[in-house]
Amino acid sequence: MLSLINLKSTLGYVNMTTIKENLMDFNYWWKEEFKIEFNYREIYDKIQKFLSLPQIIAFTGLRRVGKTTLMLKVVEDLINSGFNPRNIIYFTFDEFKDVEIKEVINVYEDLMDKNIREGKYLLLFDEIQKLNDWENQLKVVYDIYDIYGKNVKILISGSESLFIKKRSKESLSGRIFEFKLETLTFKEFLLFKKINFEPINLYEKELIKHFNEYILTQGFPELVEIKDKEIIKKYIKESIVEKIIYRDIPALFKIKDITILESLLNILMEAPGQLIELSKLGKDLNISRQTVANYLKYLEDSFLLRKLYNFSKSPRKVERKLKKYYPTIVSPHLLFKDDDLSRSMMFEWLMVNQLNAEFFWRDPYKNEVDIIIDNKQIIPLEIKYGKVDVKGLLVFLKRYELDKGFIISNNQEDKLQINGKTINIIPGYKFLLEYNDQK
Repeated sequence: MLSLINLKSTLGYVNMTTIKENLMDFNYWWKEEFKIEFNYREIYDKIQKFLSLPQIIAFTGLRRVGKTTLMLKVVEDLINSGFNPRNIIYFTFDEFKDVEIKEVINVYEDLMDKNIREGKYLLLFDEIQKLNDWENQLKVVYDIYDIYGKNVKILISGSESLFIKKRSKESLSGRIFEFKLETLTFKEFLLFKKINFEPINLYEKELIKHFNEYILTQGFPELVEIKDKEIIKKYIKESIVEKIIYRDIPALFKIKDITILESLLNILMEAPGQLIELSKLGKDLNISRQTVANYLKYLEDSFLLRKLYNFSKSPRKVERKLKKYYPTIVSPHLLFKDDDLSRSMMFEWLMVNQLNAEFFWRDPYKNEVDIIIDNKQIIPLEIKYGKVDVKGLLVFLKRYELDKGFIISNNQEDKLQINGKTINIIPGYKFLLEYNDQK
């Protein structure tokens, strides 16, 4: 029988061996020229000015949106700028939750006969949320190398919000910048396919066709060239939803019944944009109001759900009012439906997610506006797949003393002047391209 000391020694040896194998498998650039296939992502331009700063850069976002590819693009560009490729270390914790960061560094130093305190280094830690006590481990590493002249730059990624726990944010306060990577924008989708779309008015017919193709991908890079329904259904179900529901969330939270969590998500994926009354939903699912609230929060933290607040100029009123929930992924069943109601729900869902909406508006008389953008100026947007209806928009404009609002349509374009108010009607595909250019 192995003694406790021998057992620990054996486990340590196994750890070192598997870490070494992982490093050898994934750090291609140590032995050969490194190139990746990278299609333009808008966020890549935004992070450039942060790469030269000492703080850790964190990429978060839904599974399969391209976080690892983004990290590897940083590697490629750094090597092309003359950085020593053998001073770049990539490690994924996807299957290594019990491995410590310092072990990874020690194995690297032994393997490459290097001292990480000497010279410049880039450390990339993928799926770091899988690592036990990752925030404190990372803090120690950051602080150690900060002492040695900020010679180490650290990039990390996580498929859930890395700051779910308050102590995570507190531990790394001042040491980290977080960037959330979203699914592809319509503009990025066109660039992935190398499609010319400027000037927009010249390519109107083509853009409508590509916009419909884009909806089927739900913004996932790996689905850009896929049109087969069965492949799309299987990809959404098995590569994203099931892995988050059955692996990621249970690893972070104490879930009593995963099937109820899945049922809750399915309800929202089948009918995006529901006004949720926690008590009623809890009764329908035979769980408490608090459990519903907790499960909704878990889905938000895993980027499967977007919550919209009922707009008000008073922050206190915003919190008390009804909230709408949109899934970031819709049910493949809804995705391929061809009736007007389903298409209308899909169109509204897409615009809400693509515009990163935070607010809608609904008054006691059920006048409603789908999206309220509150950034420097208040911009109301009503989403209409079919018949244009301006009632809710006009009520909102009058109440908040605004002159202009928008209706995002499927294919109509017009400008209306009503009671001194201007309402611009713009096709969804055009609004996404023009709006993104203005951000």
